[in-house]
Amino acid sequence: MSPTPASERFKVTLSRNLNLFDITMIGVGAMIGAGIFGLTGIAAGEAGPVGLMLAFLLNGIVTSLTGLSYAELGAARPAAGGGYAWAKEALARVYGFFAGWISWFSHAVACSLYGVLFGTFFTELLEIAGFPIDTSLAIFGLTHEEIWVKVIATLAILLFMIINIRGSSETGMVGNVITIFKLLVLGTLVIFGVKAMFNLPNWADNFLRDPSPLPFGWGGVTLAMGLTFVAFEGYEVIIQSAEEVKNPVRNIPRAIFLSIGVVVVIYLAVAFVSIGALQQNSGLPNWIYMGENGERAMIETARAIMPYGAFIMVLGGLASTTSALNATIFSSSRVSFAMGRDHDLPAIFGSIHPRNKTPYWATWLSGALIIFMAVALPVSDVASSASITFLLLFLLVNFAMIRMRTTHPDIDRPFRVPFVPYLQYFTILIQLVLAAHLFSLSPIAWGVTIVWLLLGGVVYKRYGGKIEAKKEEDTILLEETIASKEYSVLVPVANISAVPELANLGALFARANDGELFGLHVVYMPHHLSATDGRKFLRQGRPILDEVVAVGKQYDVPVRTMIRIGRNIGDSIISAARERDANLMILGWPEHTAHQKEAFGTIIRLISKNPPCDLAVVRHRHHKPAQSILVPAAGGPNARLALQLALIEAEALEAKTGKPVKITALNIAPGLDMSDAEAVAARRRRVLDDLDLPNLPFELEIIAADDIVNGILNYADGFDQIIVGASNEGLLEQTFFGSIPQKIAEEALTTVIMVKQHDMVKYGIRQWLTRRTKRKKETARA
Repeated sequence: MSPTPASERFKVTLSRNLNLFDITMIGVGAMIGAGIFGLTGIAAGEAGPVGLMLAFLLNGIVTSLTGLSYAELGAARPAAGGGYAWAKEALARVYGFFAGWISWFSHAVACSLYGVLFGTFFTELLEIAGFPIDTSLAIFGLTHEEIWVKVIATLAILLFMIINIRGSSETGMVGNVITIFKLLVLGTLVIFGVKAMFNLPNWADNFLRDPSPLPFGWGGVTLAMGLTFVAFEGYEVIIQSAEEVKNPVRNIPRAIFLSIGVVVVIYLAVAFVSIGALQQNSGLPNWIYMGENGERAMIETARAIMPYGAFIMVLGGLASTTSALNATIFSSSRVSFAMGRDHDLPAIFGSIHPRNKTPYWATWLSGALIIFMAVALPVSDVASSASITFLLLFLLVNFAMIRMRTTHPDIDRPFRVPFVPYLQYFTILIQLVLAAHLFSLSPIAWGVTIVWLLLGGVVYKRYGGKIEAKKEEDTILLEETIASKEYSVLVPVANISAVPELANLGALFARANDGELFGLHVVYMPHHLSATDGRKFLRQGRPILDEVVAVGKQYDVPVRTMIRIGRNIGDSIISAARERDANLMILGWPEHTAHQKEAFGTIIRLISKNPPCDLAVVRHRHHKPAQSILVPAAGGPNARLALQLALIEAEALEAKTGKPVKITALNIAPGLDMSDAEAVAARRRRVLDDLDLPNLPFELEIIAADDIVNGILNYADGFDQIIVGASNEGLLEQTFFGSIPQKIAEEALTTVIMVKQHDMVKYGIRQWLTRRTKRKKETARA
């Protein structure tokens, strides 16, 4: 019987484990980045005291208008990719390419900004620590301090490039901790600022008479809005995480607006106390003093407002830039990787590291762009470039939203934007005005952006315009079936060495139940890769499942094979069992490795929860067929399953080898008086009879032992196999102290199988018993 693929299908199987709080914190953490710590002073110098607060408030409104488009598209199309994916779907291919091209550049430039600000905060930390930097020296027009900033920024970017290439990433919990720390730093500044303002009877003069609320008019406000717009762009990461959000239809729109609302309130509070509470001796109005200090303005403000303010603000800035560096290096390399995979960029961008499973070439090449921008441009130009490109990206998203209302009128839209398309055209107009206004602040930024767009036209003509990208689904799931059977034995296998023992045992049970052998290989996919990227690793599982097919041929049972990817291997195994409606799952016992605790934790979780089917966990000690099987039996459904599996295995082995297999049910009676042994044996026999196993060919042995584990192990000497029912102990006791079956498996010198019965067996071993009893009756009649 040769395996012939009957089907090959692809579908989403990622687990959704981010709730509303998690995804909101991701958005807040992405927006409260280096912008508020490093750009507030520059923006104050451009807009004036009231103008700074108006810039933050109006930016929040403009961002919310684009957030409406993100909310509708994210709820209707809750898949990773964001603006790039939507533009490719809704607009002409050239616009989809430029959405990705701009997105790559915008994240790269934002990363350059965060790198420079990291260098700024780190040099300040060096000065606080007593390592003064000589600012009188100058090289190539840069002061010694500026050179230090550039060098430190370059080293930091290189470090996080290596971290991303190696596959390390910030977990959700770590990200939440960093976000909360940033909120605490800014919240402390606000509290001390409000307290200081209570002691300043004329604090309002800092806003109204210094010399005027809007010294540069609305033009200054618009300029500050464009400069700080990059500080409001982070909510796009909510869409990029959409594949892993619980109830994305409900939570994605709510998370977008919650995160924007939280950020606007915090930015307004910080701007308010920075202008109103600052006391300094320069003789300049506070907003001019902040503008002259540029990216260091918040450090000087905190120094004046609260104890250890400079040190606390430096720590907050370092935490913010560190988190932002990691996130934007990931996102910029991820966009360029997706474009390389879709043939919009050279194929080298789509390469994945064979061991780390990271887009390493996309990371190196994105890093080169990031370092160039960080070294070549001043902070204000870098920030302006980032804001311009994000404004252009959001502009394309608004166009995509309008277009999808026409091209996809029938898709389910749980959240609908009102006043389409007029609201979007109004938003697009505002974004164009903000982007155009930045020319007066940084002509260099517009020059760099135009050069980048022209270069994109050349790249599109060479790649994107000629090669049609292949249409791919979000998650790869490869399944090959020879013949579908009602009864299915699922055997997850991680490597070839695990196949012989697990597949042979699974084939025995499948043959006895006229069922199929279901071989499953799960490819772990880290969070820094999307589900689609797993296709590159499918071939790694082919040889493993070919071995399963070979075992199935030996036993003449049909074999179903599946390769799937998952963030959590245990969850993927459970999903496969439920989707197939498997009857029995056979798992290998984790060996003594560095990951043993993690692996056993997965098994404990499967056993402590209600497994999706009958479960057997096997620890092999030898490779010969069992001729004697010991079943410790104390009653209960798991003991019944252990005896059932022993009977099935024994009968199958007898049919295959022609040799009888002995089954012994063992019961331990602590403190047993041997004079009462017969009475105890009768009671135990009645207990076993209650298991609904009539006329099964096994022997019952009862022994006295004070320690159950040692009693079983001592009696097991000479047996080829032990099949023991899972413990009923709680998860906490099993995790910290180990269950009796676990101790037996770890200490026994023979093969041990620990089993647990599924509570709701649809096509379980009971059917086999029914069929077996029926065959015996028919034989007796004949």
